[in-house]
Amino acid sequence: MTLYEGDLRLPAGARIAILASRWNARITDALVAGARRCLADHGVPEDAVDVVRMPGAWELPVAARQLALAGGHRALVVLGCVVRGDTRHYEHVADLCAEGLMRVALDTGVPVLNGVLAVERFEDAEARAGGSHGNKGEEVALAALEMINLLERLP
Repeated sequence: MTLYEGDLRLPAGARIAILASRWNARITDALVAGARRCLADHGVPEDAVDVVRMPGAWELPVAARQLALAGGHRALVVLGCVVRGDTRHYEHVADLCAEGLMRVALDTGVPVLNGVLAVERFEDAEARAGGSHGNKGEEVALAALEMINLLERLP
C-alpha cells in the first residue's frame, strides 16, 4: 500500500494568495490575520504571500478564477463571512460562492481553500474568527500548505 500525504512546508519559490472580502470586515480581518500568522509560523516568507481584498463573498470566485488561471500561485486561501438575514440573499451568496470556488479548483487544478464562513448569527462568526472555535483563516492556510505539498507527491 502506498500512502500519499502532504506536509506543511511551502516549496521554494511557491506563492500563496489570500483572497478576502471586506464585507463583515471585523470578521474577515481576523481571518486574514489568522491565515497570515499561520503561514509565517510555518516558515512562509511574507513576500511569498499576496493578499487580495474585494467587496464581498459574491466576488470571490471571479477573483479566484483569474488568479488561478494566471498561474502565479500554488494555492488560494479564500476568506469571507456571510451572515443569515431576513431574506434568501444569504443562501444565494453562500451557496453560489462555495460552488464557484469549487468550480475554480476543479477547472484549474489549483487548490482553492474555502474559508468563507456561512453562519446564522454574527456571534457564530466571531467564534470562528479567533474565538472559542479557533480561527478558520488558520485552518484553511494549513490546508493550503498541505495541498500544495500533496499535489507535488501524487502521481
